[in-house]
Amino acid sequence: MSAVRAIPLCVLVITMLLSACAQDTAPAAKPNECVVLLHGLGRTAFSMQTMKRSLEGNGYYVANVDYPSRDHKIEVLAPLAIEDGLDQCAENSGTSTVHFVTHSLGGILVRVYLAENTIANLGRVVMLAPPNQGSQAVDEMEGIPGFDWLNGPAGYQLGKGPESLPLRLGVPEFDFAVIAGDRTIDPITSAILDDPDDGKVSVSDTRLEGMRDFVVMPVSHAMIMQDRDVIRLVMNYLSRGSFSP
Repeated sequence: MSAVRAIPLCVLVITMLLSACAQDTAPAAKPNECVVLLHGLGRTAFSMQTMKRSLEGNGYYVANVDYPSRDHKIEVLAPLAIEDGLDQCAENSGTSTVHFVTHSLGGILVRVYLAENTIANLGRVVMLAPPNQGSQAVDEMEGIPGFDWLNGPAGYQLGKGPESLPLRLGVPEFDFAVIAGDRTIDPITSAILDDPDDGKVSVSDTRLEGMRDFVVMPVSHAMIMQDRDVIRLVMNYLSRGSFSP
């Protein structure tokens, strides 16, 4: 008799677990929603491929932009990358809304572009590990041989000193949220930064006035865009305007 009574209990537990999982799954994209992905400094569109596949699986049309992050200053990169993404979205006939998901420098490109331009059908923006207040690591390491080769002209603009472009930008007027990381695979750079940090940017320096949501995840700067839990949070925000399910 006890075994017979245990069956309904097991069914109940399984049902509750399935229900919880369902509630934590972001709704599918609405028709004709496009997401522009912008990789970080020194990276390529390949770094955003996991994000791209996940978003496409949820019904989004995705423009994974590959731009030469080490070749120009941020003021040149911003229109170059973003207008490429907008053009790709326009190729998806009937695009109604354009979202952005950015990694590191990609978030600063969006801020620079939208400080002087408008996107009529702009949706939401999710910034992953953005140096919104600059990064102390740039100020400490810009004189090291090889810094220019690794980071290009844009790298010098991401510090916290007089050349800092993020610190000269105003408060964004668009809908955005930030995901920061607090794990590192770079102990040398982390020693320069205020804790907690992700190996490139301190958590405190990712924050920005006007953000509508903020969360810290146990991931590194290099891998944040490929983390499955981070991707789930991104889709939550794009669909609901909140990281919470």
